[in-house]
Amino acid sequence: MSEQELKLHVPAASRKALEQEVKQRDASRIRLHAMYFDTPDRELARARVAIRLRREGNVWVQTLKTPGNNAITRIELNHPRPGPILDLSVYAGTEVEATLAGLKGELGLRYETDVTRLIRKVRNRQGTVEIAYDRGLLRAGALELPISEIEFELMSGKPAALFTAARAWLRRHGLVMDARSKSERGDRLARLAHTLDGLQDDEARAAAIDEFWTSTGARNVRLDPAMSPAQALGAVAAECLDQIIRNAAVLAEVDTDGIRKAGNPEHVHQLRVGMRRLRSAWRLYDGWAGLPPAPLQEGIRTFFAAFGANRDQDVLQESIIPALVRAGMPTFPMEAPPPSAPSREIAASPEFQGWLLDMLEWSLDVPAAATGPASGLAGAASPSSDAIAANGVTAGDEAATTLGLTGEDAAAQALRAAEAAGAVPAPVDWDSTHAPQIVPSIIPLVPPEQETPPTLHDLLAGRLRKWHRRVLHEGRHFAALDIPSRHALRKRAKRLRYGLNFTESLLPAAKVRDYKIRLAAVQDVLGEMNDLSVAHDLYRQWSVQYPQAWFALGWISARQEELVAKAERAFKQFGHAKEFWK
Repeated sequence: MSEQELKLHVPAASRKALEQEVKQRDASRIRLHAMYFDTPDRELARARVAIRLRREGNVWVQTLKTPGNNAITRIELNHPRPGPILDLSVYAGTEVEATLAGLKGELGLRYETDVTRLIRKVRNRQGTVEIAYDRGLLRAGALELPISEIEFELMSGKPAALFTAARAWLRRHGLVMDARSKSERGDRLARLAHTLDGLQDDEARAAAIDEFWTSTGARNVRLDPAMSPAQALGAVAAECLDQIIRNAAVLAEVDTDGIRKAGNPEHVHQLRVGMRRLRSAWRLYDGWAGLPPAPLQEGIRTFFAAFGANRDQDVLQESIIPALVRAGMPTFPMEAPPPSAPSREIAASPEFQGWLLDMLEWSLDVPAAATGPASGLAGAASPSSDAIAANGVTAGDEAATTLGLTGEDAAAQALRAAEAAGAVPAPVDWDSTHAPQIVPSIIPLVPPEQETPPTLHDLLAGRLRKWHRRVLHEGRHFAALDIPSRHALRKRAKRLRYGLNFTESLLPAAKVRDYKIRLAAVQDVLGEMNDLSVAHDLYRQWSVQYPQAWFALGWISARQEELVAKAERAFKQFGHAKEFWK
């Protein structure tokens, strides 16, 4: 069976009030102790399968879970057990039989969860939702992670019921979205425990622990060529949102609040990459699929800029200033204006988390475009009246067939439509002595040829080719561009790269590899130039008070001149890239 659920982290400051609200009505409490199994090489985890034995009060249940067809759906197989006995024979004849039969290693206990769950049901206009608040621990070897999460599971009704319930609780208690399941967190914790067992050096152990909360980069999206543009945009948007949500969760310190600072500048960078990719996806599918409502589009611009202020500070401190110091710049008090809010505060804010929740709901059911190029994609294009007359086949024929009309009814309806299309002369007044010549019209048996709609590959490849031509045209005149034009070109190059990544599964691999290498070289140069431009503006402000800042301005200008020549060479090589759209 499948289940649909949303899971959100409950921050420490909200736990007492949230628990009191859960207990206000007919809530039940149950103790849950679960044991998760896998092979030493994590064969199940790599196949995206989780198997557990869980004691629910005094009852044992064996559960197997696999991903569903979207971000909130899971496939779940439950079997009651007489005790803590794992029985794989119950999966004979199921879709996971081949995976389990092909395991090379021996299954063993990998990690455990021990939680107390509060459960209650709520109803809204869209359906009934079960709320489960879990407090407890996740254990793997000698390591533990706290569990403090609330799950909203759809019991009946529409998925909108989940989002309605989650949205209200998020606003009241400052909840944080977390894309990781307990099994994913447990698998990572077990891997860390295994790694730490083999390390004695404190520095190496600290690095391994930091890796546990590493940032999440972009992942490939595999599109089915038979997908509609709306379905394809939904798949792409879901992956972009997953990248944003995962990095935001670490910045919000869902695992480490009060213990250590896990979020770092790379999480900010990757979160913004996810946002930029999402906006690029909207541009790529614009006109073929429905885009999010205007408030959601405005929200991404607002939050992107807010995180960007933090990102600019990070680049200055970690890249620009160290390079200037190595070049011999005299030191002086460099105090850049602080961002309006730190990254952690933005990531954990109800405004940003609410935007994420709304975006996730939109991505699950992206509508087709109301107008524009996508209007003919759902089916064949309607033939014009000229085409109907030329072929001698009328809309009336199709209607008669659809309605099941036969004999005289169908013939009469076809004749009326043919008259409207001009295929049959209109009746005229005549008498028996001066009858006009009648030219009969014959309706052929063969229906008119239907225009074949463009494929998803053709649509995307055609748009990427247009983007490529514009980037290349402007790049060939890079030295003559002013600063704003260079900045705009950098954003177009990024959009082209993200669009290519989204479409890559539909394109010839060899051509795409060559193209990506040349495009990456262009992006590297443009990215460094943009960072230097931001730094140049700051040092110009500081030069009013600190003469030492003129050293930085001179060094930045010299470096920018070097990069202009490098950019021209990169664009020249880019012009020789293999044409993936052919």
